[in-house]
Amino acid sequence: MAPSPSLVLPFAVWMLLLWGADGRRSDVRVITDENWRELLEGEWMIEFYAPWCPACQNLQPEWESFAEWGEDLEVNVAKVDVTEQTGLSGRFIITALPTIYHCKDGEFRRYQGPRTKNDFINFISEKEWKNIEPVSSWFGPGSVLMSSTSALFRLSMYIRTCHNYFIEDLGLPVWGSYTVFALATLLSGLLLGLCMIFVADCLCPSKRRRPQPYPSQKSLPEFCQPLKKMEEQEADEEDISEEETAGQAGPNVDCAQNAVRQRPVGPLLGADKS
Repeated sequence: MAPSPSLVLPFAVWMLLLWGADGRRSDVRVITDENWRELLEGEWMIEFYAPWCPACQNLQPEWESFAEWGEDLEVNVAKVDVTEQTGLSGRFIITALPTIYHCKDGEFRRYQGPRTKNDFINFISEKEWKNIEPVSSWFGPGSVLMSSTSALFRLSMYIRTCHNYFIEDLGLPVWGSYTVFALATLLSGLLLGLCMIFVADCLCPSKRRRPQPYPSQKSLPEFCQPLKKMEEQEADEEDISEEETAGQAGPNVDCAQNAVRQRPVGPLLGADKS
């Protein structure tokens, strides 16, 4: 039995409407860790969001409507899911959601105005972004500092993934997972220290020198000269005191010797007289 034409036509229209709603291509571009350098060329408006964020969900219709004007305004409209692109979250220092950035030829500015389609259009068409101070080059997403921060964010997500794997898939207790990470940290520290020593030894090798003979008289440094003078003065004073002591003892010794010499004279004189 063939289906009635009155039922086929509404069903076909309903399918076309569903296909048009779901199959319509979005004008919002998706930015990831692999293609984020495209932001450095041209003019962009980028939204950082999370699927679970209520404020981000309320912003999505306005952002999609604004993206439809992107071709007329000659601006690229993009979005970044921070739950999947943790490296970009660290590279742009995302601390609140949603966060919107404007980029013009590599200069990034944070948008903090109203979040409606008309406000976005006026911000681009009237070039209101010129009134906003751009992000410093030190904290730009392409700087060494932000690249290091991005690497740390990705490392933290990798550690979290490994922790969940140890607990859920391997069935390890929580303390067992922490023990594994502690041992890995110690081993990585030892390996890093050995590598640094090896590199330092290669860049600045130690030179072996023969021991020099110890000099018999070595000049003292300047700060030791007053001490040397004080020692010399004390030595001179001791010599003088010894000389004075010897001088005082000299007459006494002479007198004693004369007395000894004069003692035998008395009897001799008596014998002569007799």
